[in-house]
Amino acid sequence: MLCCCVNSESNKKYAELDAKLERKMVESRRYYPGHRSLKSMDSIIMMFPKLREGLRNIRNVFESYDQDRNGTIDMEELKKCLEELKLMSLSEEEVKGLYGWCDVDGSKGIQFNEFIVLLCLIYLLAKPSAESNVEESIELGPKLVESIFDPILEVFLFLDKDGKGKLNKADVIKTLNNEDYPLERSPKHVTNMRFEEMDWGRKGKVGFREFLFAFMSWVGIDDADGYMSS
Repeated sequence: MLCCCVNSESNKKYAELDAKLERKMVESRRYYPGHRSLKSMDSIIMMFPKLREGLRNIRNVFESYDQDRNGTIDMEELKKCLEELKLMSLSEEEVKGLYGWCDVDGSKGIQFNEFIVLLCLIYLLAKPSAESNVEESIELGPKLVESIFDPILEVFLFLDKDGKGKLNKADVIKTLNNEDYPLERSPKHVTNMRFEEMDWGRKGKVGFREFLFAFMSWVGIDDADGYMSS
């Protein structure tokens, strides 16, 4: 009975996080104009080499806190890491919630791919709202984190054509098969596969967290760093 209550509380917490993130994505359209310059999957793929380079640098931070070299970092190690990256602007309770949300295999430790997703969610949720002081938004977080996660956010906004904070299959397929750029159109079976990689629940809707996990595999962080376990 206790287990059911705990699971219920966890599910409620994660549903609240999902809703909060969805609202943040809707709001982000106001101050991330870069998504309008993207045209096709080809223009997204062109970003991958620079993103891999940045991810290698973040890997160095991850390794420095993985002291026993077991491929994961725990909650205490994470807090120290966030302090170094100047990303500890959320409450400890909020960070714990995100930690559990990103530990998708239930290993009680964050692996490198989960660490990347966790950092991005913390970075995004900690950002001031569009109504906040512009200077605060510019100063938040180190340039390394900003240079990696801002372009990834813009890819999501590019695919989120209806601007509701979640991706739907019809819009993603239509966007990646843009008839205005016939030489850069992705084959339909490829776009279907891309969406299925994101759509864990097979509901036809994808939130930013699920998108992030899939996007990291598209970028190829496995190949880029050789550190993450499969």
